[in-house]
Amino acid sequence: MARDWPYRDTEELLAASEHAFDALSREDWLEAFAAHARIGAPKDGDPRGAAEQAGVATAAAAELAELARLNAAYEQRFGHVFLICATGLGAGEMLAAMRERIVNPAATEFDNAGREQRKITALRLRSALSSSETPSGAITT
Repeated sequence: MARDWPYRDTEELLAASEHAFDALSREDWLEAFAAHARIGAPKDGDPRGAAEQAGVATAAAAELAELARLNAAYEQRFGHVFLICATGLGAGEMLAAMRERIVNPAATEFDNAGREQRKITALRLRSALSSSETPSGAITT
């Protein structure tokens, strides 16, 4: 993606991101998944992750304990963190998604995690570039 810089606008950048995702190997995907914090446990010093997981900030202790339990079970079953685009979701919604997805076959869940990674990346790119576009939509930085 850096080789093709600059992009005309955010949509062109997002399309390039999707194209780059399409070329990833399984190991590349696992590396991307590993960069994410567990749901309910944002990494220290990562304000972006904490903001994305704001829905767990007001979670009850029982919900946080259940998130931790399910995170561990999920990682043991699938070999990577549970990935969900958490922006705008409450702890209960994340718990429901974890409960629903933990029973999936491994291949299905790997695909689900990949779709969530794509959503997270698109949100982060849009956020990072929102102040980097000119009135015509061209990306300037």
